[in-house]
Amino acid sequence: MFFLQDAADAAGTKVRGGQTVRCPWLLLGGVATSVASDKEIIMVDQAMPGDVLVLTKPLGGQVAVNAYEWLKKKNGRVEEYGLDKEKIVRAFQQVTEQMTRLNRNAAKMLHKYNAHASTDVTGFGILGHADNLARAQQAKVKFVIDVLPVIEYMDEIAQKMPNGNGFNLFGGTAAETSGGLLVAVNPGSAE
Repeated sequence: MFFLQDAADAAGTKVRGGQTVRCPWLLLGGVATSVASDKEIIMVDQAMPGDVLVLTKPLGGQVAVNAYEWLKKKNGRVEEYGLDKEKIVRAFQQVTEQMTRLNRNAAKMLHKYNAHASTDVTGFGILGHADNLARAQQAKVKFVIDVLPVIEYMDEIAQKMPNGNGFNLFGGTAAETSGGLLVAVNPGSAE
């Protein structure tokens, strides 16, 4: 349980209450609440014409976790798709580190670089969250996504799966667990 307190300390919060359930594996959930002034919050609807979008964590987490599960279960999919076991393990290690990294540091950078709008990228995938971000804008803006960071080898795995688009990674709806922030910022600040 000490790691829970360590994570809470890193996030600047406290562990309160809880429920204990006996289970053969760790189950952990939580809710974070905060009190903040309007100036501290980067709203979702304030993008400006000419802003660029920046994603703070690469995509492909769902692919990495599932490929690693196939590897561990030895269900034949790794061989069926001709996948590289070492690359799967490296991707899983990367996504595990990524999922345990708080978005707190990225959120602090939003103020430093005068971000105009931001949202997280989680269960609806990059497309769902980008669409929500675009629809929320008060100003007339147009978002164009040309290039997206993807965890190494996850695009190759997705291509080798049925329909050449495993988990709909290329369609933009692959879920991301503890995904990054999608941020609208002035082009000069993005560099």
